[in-house]
Amino acid sequence: MRYAGRLLVVLAAVSGCSATAGVGPAGPPTAPATVAAASHDPAAWARWGLKPLPPAPPAPAAADRPVKLVRGKAPVITRVPTRDKVVFITIDDGKEKDPAFVRMLAELRVPISMFLTNDSIKDDYAYFTRLRDLGNHVQNHTMTHPVMSLLGPAGQRAEICGQQKILAARYGARPVLFRPPFGRYGDSTQVAAVRCGVRAIVMWRESMQINDMQYDEPDKRLRPGDIILAHFRGPTELKGTTMTRMFANLLKRIRAQGFAVARLEDYLDVR
Repeated sequence: MRYAGRLLVVLAAVSGCSATAGVGPAGPPTAPATVAAASHDPAAWARWGLKPLPPAPPAPAAADRPVKLVRGKAPVITRVPTRDKVVFITIDDGKEKDPAFVRMLAELRVPISMFLTNDSIKDDYAYFTRLRDLGNHVQNHTMTHPVMSLLGPAGQRAEICGQQKILAARYGARPVLFRPPFGRYGDSTQVAAVRCGVRAIVMWRESMQINDMQYDEPDKRLRPGDIILAHFRGPTELKGTTMTRMFANLLKRIRAQGFAVARLEDYLDVR
């Protein structure tokens, strides 16, 4: 069942689960060294045919972050409850590895969260290291991108825990967030996620297509704290459009509604 656009923060209590089964020591991951904050250099934006986004407010201190991720529970997040006029960009899978997209983010410094699938990234893990080094976090999107609700408990744990191990080894930090492929999950997915050390399941309110966003709400507008879904895709999947052009179109839509882009992890308290 897909819950995107209908849940704010739903806490599902899970008892009798080990939060660190097979994934190393507990505790929050080490954040990327670079603080992700969008550039306000008009020349940098003009090189991509864009105008700068509004400046994002300072990220809240850990104690003031609006989403508290409690150990032993797996909240499902579709948006962040905040009055800050910010949205969060999340990008899934990892099939497309366009070098121009790395240059684009290096110049614009727009923060993203990456939910990566091993089958999509294993031919070039280093590509996502470059994006991580810009200040972007790596999160979990399974090993092989299955429909989680069609797997048994052991299969779901294998998909999530296996990817936890790979991403921790490759990128130096164990993910704390998980996105189920196709947005489909159930109670057993939440149990498996907790047992693998995940602290929250992340859904979305809007998804970026090629030229515009698809909204889960009928009024078709952004709200503070919305989580936007995009994918690492290239011309084959985007009808000839490049990853950078798709992302530029996304930024135009965000700017047109007067929003800034913040880093999702800066609004989550994982202490």
